[in-house]
Amino acid sequence: MPYSELMVAPMRQDLVRLGFKEMRTPEDVEGLLESEGTVLVAVNSVCGCSAGGLRPAMAMAVEHENKPDLLTTVFAGQDMAATERAREYFVGYPPSSPSAAILKDGQLVYMMERHQVEGHTPHEIADALKAAFDQYCR
Repeated sequence: MPYSELMVAPMRQDLVRLGFKEMRTPEDVEGLLESEGTVLVAVNSVCGCSAGGLRPAMAMAVEHENKPDLLTTVFAGQDMAATERAREYFVGYPPSSPSAAILKDGQLVYMMERHQVEGHTPHEIADALKAAFDQYCR
């Protein structure tokens, strides 16, 4: 059962205000994740490691000189059909939230799973994302 939209709206806005495009339907996902170039997908969630780690890390990481061409987000546990469709692009990885993926021309090239977020500081997470941006988004 999804949480109240009133409760999650500020969590959505944490990423939207940074320039992330929300994917709320499977059609949104297909339209954005099949884009040419590099696409970052932030799998947002209500959990504490998303609030304490992933969302603040995203704010730091997207200030990096190298970054994906397109920033997108899907909200696990809220936009279930969109999240399920996005996860179909994460071939070889089980569902994980929060998480982050980089796709290049529609193909997964990088995946940060929950265990790489949980227990890590926003700076550590941002540094890992920046390293991935340097590798895949030049």
